[in-house]
Amino acid sequence: MKICPMTEADCEKTGLLMKECFSVPWSVEGLKEMFHTEGYCSFLAKEEEVIGYVGMKMVLDEADITNVAVLPSHRKKGIAGKLLKQLLEEAKKQNLHRIYLEVRASNIAAVTLYEHAGFKEVGQRKNYYDNPREDARLMLWEA
Repeated sequence: MKICPMTEADCEKTGLLMKECFSVPWSVEGLKEMFHTEGYCSFLAKEEEVIGYVGMKMVLDEADITNVAVLPSHRKKGIAGKLLKQLLEEAKKQNLHRIYLEVRASNIAAVTLYEHAGFKEVGQRKNYYDNPREDARLMLWEA
């Protein structure tokens, strides 16, 4: 497995990953739009296929993590942690001071992953997610 920057050529395969991981996935067109909008940064975990994704949108000295996804068949192997580590290294290079993310309140595995990476819960967003409707935990990483 290798971790590498995502390119526009990866959008179709990343779209398939999103469909498998999320009830409301980003479209291929939405993924392609990232490459024509300032401030996006994304990394992939690849074997023969795209098995993981992490992305963020940067504005000034802050960013929001857009998605973290790993194919169900490849979970619990440390892939999400490696993707997140790569993203945080890039954040430091970009002189980002804060990174926010939302995570489903019930997704304890993801919350634990983010806490181990240095994120802290700073709030809650009521009814943030659809399919199913659920609150989000708002988490923050600070340099």
